[in-house]
Amino acid sequence: MKSPLCETLGIEFPLFAFSHCRDVVAAVSRAGGFGVLGATRHTPASIQIELQWIDEHVDGKPYGLDVLIPENLVTRGETGLTAAALAARIPQAHRDFVADLLKRNHVPVPADQVRDGAPPYDPRQALETLEAAFRHPIKLIANALGVPPPSMIELGKRHGVPVAALVGAKEHAIRQAKAGVDILVVQGGEAGGHCGEVSTLVLVPEVLKAIKPLGNIPVLAAGGIMTGRQMAGCMALGAAGAWTGSVWLATTESETSEIFREKMIAATSRDTVRSRGRTGKPSRQLRSSWTDAWELPGSPSPLPMPLQSLISEGALRAIERSAAAGNPAARTLVTYFVGQGVGLIDSVKTARQVVEEFKLDFADAVEELQNLSQE
Repeated sequence: MKSPLCETLGIEFPLFAFSHCRDVVAAVSRAGGFGVLGATRHTPASIQIELQWIDEHVDGKPYGLDVLIPENLVTRGETGLTAAALAARIPQAHRDFVADLLKRNHVPVPADQVRDGAPPYDPRQALETLEAAFRHPIKLIANALGVPPPSMIELGKRHGVPVAALVGAKEHAIRQAKAGVDILVVQGGEAGGHCGEVSTLVLVPEVLKAIKPLGNIPVLAAGGIMTGRQMAGCMALGAAGAWTGSVWLATTESETSEIFREKMIAATSRDTVRSRGRTGKPSRQLRSSWTDAWELPGSPSPLPMPLQSLISEGALRAIERSAAAGNPAARTLVTYFVGQGVGLIDSVKTARQVVEEFKLDFADAVEELQNLSQE
């Protein structure tokens, strides 16, 4: 495909694949798309290992990196925090609630639910991880949950690498454009993970209209996009490509467990929910006994980001282990970030197969539209 964005990034097809799994990233880029590694959980040391592996398996194709530097954290402005120090602020009522939920479902309560080191979503560590990543030939950096800090935008400009940012509302897009972001990922409420409430079909044209006076900023459509036909529809709206995430969770290479893949295949598009029970901010995930528990009368309100992650992530890892060991009650608790497009997942495929299906589906949709214009 010939487009300014494809030429800028050196890609064949503007299908962007966000994944926490390096295997997915490399496979998608090799197949002509653009893999983007989610680096939220990484440190400067661990990102070196991941990117070195990608460099060795991507056949010289371009790929990018996504970090999560939220604008609004309850710890904003504090320095020198550790995960352990922050965990000391978690109310006992929340600790008891999680422990009781695990015990009632026969899940062993982990002795230490908090991993040592920097707290979740630590801005300083994210920027240090980005700095380390530029020892590798990354071609795009992206930020979620707010305007990238000026240092991140400057870092991109210094290395000649475009900076992308996710937006879930027209107002967010305008702020991002004025801050100097190069690419906007316009993410509808159908998306997995942190998302807003406006649908992709409404949000993409709304943002395109709003930013038009600010310059020619490429927009990638995101949220619920699981097929090439959907991608073609979004590009007919004016998007320069598609940013996808959930579709890669059902691939053989993904980081998800076999149990979660089975739950995805069985799920309908109505089986996801926007819940604060995992990160403290509304994020779309598969509905489960875990997400339901936080909505029951008498349950504590989820803590603000990043405190909620400190009590949820360790518990959810314990749930996955217990479910894998054959505990049926733990299986009902298993959840993960996934969008409403989960209803379109009917089998597990390789990442390359997904890319090829996107291409064929996209081409069919474009051909049908062209035929209509000729009739």
